[in-house]
Amino acid sequence: MTFILLIGLLGMFLVILFKRPIANLLGNDNPLVHRLKNAIWFQNHWKSGIFLFVMNAALFFSTCLMLYVLTYFFIPFVHFVVMFLAVTGSIILWLFINRAWEGTTKNRLKMGALGSSFYLFMAALFVCWLVTLKPSYPGDDPFMAAIGLMFAIIVVTIAFITCFVMTGFSIKKTRLTV
Repeated sequence: MTFILLIGLLGMFLVILFKRPIANLLGNDNPLVHRLKNAIWFQNHWKSGIFLFVMNAALFFSTCLMLYVLTYFFIPFVHFVVMFLAVTGSIILWLFINRAWEGTTKNRLKMGALGSSFYLFMAALFVCWLVTLKPSYPGDDPFMAAIGLMFAIIVVTIAFITCFVMTGFSIKKTRLTV
């Protein structure tokens, strides 16, 4: 499990490092980007930050629901596919929002901080849960629950950093001059 977490950490750092080439794969003529660019409410950094916050929450909780439903089936390793698709979907959403939002750098940082703060709230919730973790019954060992909460804290912290970097900093366009 630690190996998978380390692979996830490395993957997120690579996504942050290669943000511009990944964004170029999406193309410039995306209908969702045009729809968001043309929405007047989206150009307000508070409203777009709340939109990003809600979308992050929806993706997080829908992924949690899918993983919970998968616990009732005995299909091995499907949860890895669900988690991979959730991460990929989140990165694509963040790139769409990055491309669609236009404004000052200061307001972009506000929008990115507000939208990615969902993951900070989740990290704080998991930390509180970890600190107040008690055995369910006498003789219960909450060690595995503590390990799971530590992994959750690491995952949502990495999601916060990645979301903030992907949405809070613009993708600079480079022009080739001959």
